[in-house]
Amino acid sequence: MPVAERKTKHPYISIDPKISGGQPVISGSRIKVMDIAIRYELMGMSADKIIDEYPHLKLEQIHDALSYYYEHKDMFDRKYREEQSFLTQLKKQYPSKLKAKLG
Repeated sequence: MPVAERKTKHPYISIDPKISGGQPVISGSRIKVMDIAIRYELMGMSADKIIDEYPHLKLEQIHDALSYYYEHKDMFDRKYREEQSFLTQLKKQYPSKLKAKLG
């Protein structure tokens, strides 16, 4: 039996195992909630500036993504830390060839 898309109480957010590895995305797109949250939280971008980057989205979609992020902040933050740790390990394992050349 195929796994169906899960509905959330957020009308602009969907979770489908076939899209972005099952991560929450803005419905009808492959833009992950995490991508919106990173721009807002870490990069300090306003919702309007995020719209400038993704002009095909509506402001309400951005706000819904941020609302979803804040409701699940612990999970997203844990996942982000795990990904950063993984990237750090990869960088140690596979140093940059360009950086070595530039020395």
